[in-house]
Amino acid sequence: MSAEPTSAAGPSTTAENPWPVRTVARKVGEWINRLGAVWVEGQVTQISARQGTNTAFLTLRDPSADVSMSVTCPMGLLRTIEPPLREGASVVVHAKPTFFMNRGSLSLRANEIRAVGIGELLARIERLRRLLAAEGLFAPERKRKIPFLPKGIGLITGRASAAERDVLVNAQARWPHVAFKVINTAVQGSLAVPQILQALSKLDRDPDVDVIVIARGGGSVEDLLPFSDEALCRAVSAAGTPVVSAIGHEPDTPLLDHVADLRCSTPTDASKRIVPDVREETQRVRQMRDRGRRALHGWVDTQVRLLNQMRSRPVLADPLGPIQRRSDDVEIHRERGRRAMLTLLAKDQAEIASARARLTALGPAATLERGYAVVQYTDSEGNLQVLRSVSEVVDGAKLRVRVVDGALGAVVSGEPEEGR
Repeated sequence: MSAEPTSAAGPSTTAENPWPVRTVARKVGEWINRLGAVWVEGQVTQISARQGTNTAFLTLRDPSADVSMSVTCPMGLLRTIEPPLREGASVVVHAKPTFFMNRGSLSLRANEIRAVGIGELLARIERLRRLLAAEGLFAPERKRKIPFLPKGIGLITGRASAAERDVLVNAQARWPHVAFKVINTAVQGSLAVPQILQALSKLDRDPDVDVIVIARGGGSVEDLLPFSDEALCRAVSAAGTPVVSAIGHEPDTPLLDHVADLRCSTPTDASKRIVPDVREETQRVRQMRDRGRRALHGWVDTQVRLLNQMRSRPVLADPLGPIQRRSDDVEIHRERGRRAMLTLLAKDQAEIASARARLTALGPAATLERGYAVVQYTDSEGNLQVLRSVSEVVDGAKLRVRVVDGALGAVVSGEPEEGR
């Protein structure tokens, strides 16, 4: 067997040079002994105090985590605690951690045990309440609306409890076809918080659950302490499914009431607020149907009166009369327009005839009829020009003479005679 290492600076072991179990146990014990006496808070989950023995054994558990430690104390110390210590009580223990090398186990040796009083519990709950409120877990805007008619309701409550019976019986009386998924858990003591957290997680993942109800009957502050647990409050705040708190009676207000999406004063109140009453809803539907029928009849009657009023008006009593009168007016105006147009045309035709007569009298044809002739000659460019002066032609020039009934050719001969 190899000798024990003497160095305490740190492990320097290898596969070829390992520490014996006793060395590891001794070093662990040395480190634990350095811790000295400490104050420890927890919840008593088990008490073993047999008559005739000098040592009592307790199990101290952290209510917010699945961690527990064994505690030993003298029987005399246990007997001095008033009121007598019971399972589920919250205590503060002054103890020295002790490591037993032979068994490799750790235990606390207590020399003082103090029960946590109501005042201290309420003060701690109040401090936690302020912390959660500052983080916004109580804010109204983060609370989700409860479905009007959930297809499935998850219920977390104690087994065969009055709270379970109140919720189920009253909810089914209000809506017979309501579907529940019930998970029974501890609702007080050290196991309550872990079991409720596990049930909450399971129901939150269930797609058929639209709302989760956490219900418990009334009790003392210690009994309702799990429902003010920080871990449970944060889990409810983080849940994706709306959560209803139905804890205790009206005066009881654990922190779960503030975090939940809906707070109900009692389990019976929860059953009334998570499902509608089929009788009330049937009556409401009947009332709405009657109101709708009366409103429709009233609207139809109003429209009938309006139609009768419109039909009684003269324009609708004799609908063709105004059209005929307008037709006569159109005919009169059309005849007036026709006569005015004919008068205007006659006047314009007379003016045109007068203008034509004047133009005819002044035209060359009328002049030719009076015995005059138009003499034309051909200029140097070959175009016919009217002869206006004897100087425009020479001897032998060809002329064209136009008279009233035609034209003939002529030739200039001789010298021109001016002035004649």
